[in-house]
Amino acid sequence: MTETITGWHAHVYYDPATNRSTAAALREALAARFPEAVLGRWHDVPVGPHPSAMYQVAFAPGLLPGLLAFLALNRAGLAILLHPETGRHRADHSDHALWMGAVLPLRLEMLPE
Repeated sequence: MTETITGWHAHVYYDPATNRSTAAALREALAARFPEAVLGRWHDVPVGPHPSAMYQVAFAPGLLPGLLAFLALNRAGLAILLHPETGRHRADHSDHALWMGAVLPLRLEMLPE
């Protein structure tokens, strides 16, 4: 079955004590290069299914090729979860997920099927 992708999310993980400035530099570069993307709030503590500090970048499907390439080349060692938005939250964060860097253990039970 083919599902419709209505958007994409990138979750950029960081450690507030050691590399928040690296995450901030990437965020500023994303904002400058992709002004159509929506930058979410900073979360300096784990939130939802995410096991560490992070911020989210939401963007339209048409931005995927450029934004994916940009993140791959500019993530500076940060772990990034990239996933589609299909309305199936648990599957989007697991079965459909793409990871750059370390694969972090998400608390998937927090997400609806």
